[in-house]
Amino acid sequence: MTPLTESPRDLTGLRIEPSARSGKRFSWLRWIFVAVGAALLLAAAYYGLRHKAPVVEIVTVRTARQGSVGVLNASGYVTPRRRATVAAKITARVEQIFVDEGMRVLAGQVLAVLDSSDAQRRLNSSKADREATFAQLKDLQVNLQNADRQLTRTRGLHDGGVASQEALDRDQTAADSLRARIASTQEQIHAADARIQIAQQDLDNCTVHAPFAGVVVSKDAQRGEMVSPVSAGGGFTRTGIATIVDMTSLEVEVDVSEAYIARVQPNQPVQAVLDAYPDWRIPGHVRTVIPTADRQKATVKVRISFDQLDPRILPDMGVKVTFLEERTAKPEAKPALVVPAEALHDADGKKVVFVYKDGRVERRAVGVGSTRSAGVEILAGLRDGDQVVVAAPVELHDGDTAEIKK
Repeated sequence: MTPLTESPRDLTGLRIEPSARSGKRFSWLRWIFVAVGAALLLAAAYYGLRHKAPVVEIVTVRTARQGSVGVLNASGYVTPRRRATVAAKITARVEQIFVDEGMRVLAGQVLAVLDSSDAQRRLNSSKADREATFAQLKDLQVNLQNADRQLTRTRGLHDGGVASQEALDRDQTAADSLRARIASTQEQIHAADARIQIAQQDLDNCTVHAPFAGVVVSKDAQRGEMVSPVSAGGGFTRTGIATIVDMTSLEVEVDVSEAYIARVQPNQPVQAVLDAYPDWRIPGHVRTVIPTADRQKATVKVRISFDQLDPRILPDMGVKVTFLEERTAKPEAKPALVVPAEALHDADGKKVVFVYKDGRVERRAVGVGSTRSAGVEILAGLRDGDQVVVAAPVELHDGDTAEIKK
């Protein structure tokens, strides 16, 4: 029996080419490098975010005002003592207006000119009536002179027995009548002069002047609009030209609860803080306490004058006022430093603050005293002029870098 022999199979087709093996290996390496690079980028981003310098708000430690403590706080607004909405005295149309918001004006400066055509015609008519009446007076005066001559002749004839008493009485009556008409005409001329003055005043009222020096805060009428001293329905007639505020008369008006009004006295020192500038403390004093109470709010109005005005102080700004009470300090007492309560933190049963210096913060233990209206009294640990962080973030630590909030 012939053995079956099988020809060996050709396995050369199963061989992997070297170029194919190297390409697949490089493909896997490329994916590994991409994964490692992404991990490194994520780690760098996390590190950068974690170690980014926090933005902090700082305040400068200052010595508290000696001998003064706050006894009462109140809120109010800046108000001017002299504020006027300038209106016209007549009803007319605006021809020209020469002011705009923010413009400074002087006392007597022309703000607007109204249509004066009707007033000018009334003035011309009054003058014409006076001239006509004056011409009648001249005619009557000439007739009176003639009547007086006639009366003189008649009186002479009557004395000579030529003229009758009736003729003398007739000429006397004619002369007296002319004198009465002349007197009446003269009164008519005086009345015409009065009408001319009224017409001239109406014409002058077409020019609106500033009653005092100040700043225009509102432009209430435009060219072509009607203005009137009385309110008109429909909204088509303005009652004012412009509103002027005397900036030198700015003061603070606050409502104080009647339960605490006994703590407020005239000329009492105060400290005002505008809502727009919370770090700016403005000294002032009580000008007057309005001697009446509001029964609905149970408050009393108090007006406060600034010790020194500043261009940053504007009408209707919100303001918080601290009424101060002078107290005699002991001769050996040291000036007290005061920081906001938000700057203090608790750490291991102690009070600490973060002091900012040269771009870094330092945690420093401090000794605290009494709480004042301006903040907490610092007895030890800080010096006048140190900068402390207010409301420090939780992640802030001793020695960390920090950026100041702009």
